[in-house]
Amino acid sequence: MLVLLAGIFVVHIATVIMLFVSTIANVWMVGSYSSGTISTGLWLLCNKTCTQLPVSSQNEASLKAVQAFMILSIIFSVVALILFIIQLFTLEKGKRFYMTGAVMLVCWMCILIAVSIYTARFTGTMVYFTNAHHGYCFILAWICFCFSFIIGILYLVLRKK
Repeated sequence: MLVLLAGIFVVHIATVIMLFVSTIANVWMVGSYSSGTISTGLWLLCNKTCTQLPVSSQNEASLKAVQAFMILSIIFSVVALILFIIQLFTLEKGKRFYMTGAVMLVCWMCILIAVSIYTARFTGTMVYFTNAHHGYCFILAWICFCFSFIIGILYLVLRKK
């Protein structure tokens, strides 16, 4: 049981780190441009230098929602990690990690909303790209989506021994 809890803890820390990377780095979409490779993230458009991401007025609210939900997912994941550590030392034997699991599932929902909005609104609309494809940050966000769901369910099922 101790090995399982340690493994979940390590995966949770990896999820937090991947969430930070996927939110901060600017490689959600990658494509070719006349002067080389170009990438966009949630914040900047990067070619040789990075500039503010140009977004049409109709997509601006969607981008802000993606940014907000990714930040919320980081916050909920960190809160769940802290809550797990607190519950590990204060919870009575035989009790379950309900609060930690619930907070982690809220994190999972935030990631789902953010990545779904990005997929629906921005995947095929990058007009300044040719040969566009998803970058590693987009893929990391989906990996975090899977990990946070699995961790959330495991926290709900596990008991403290």
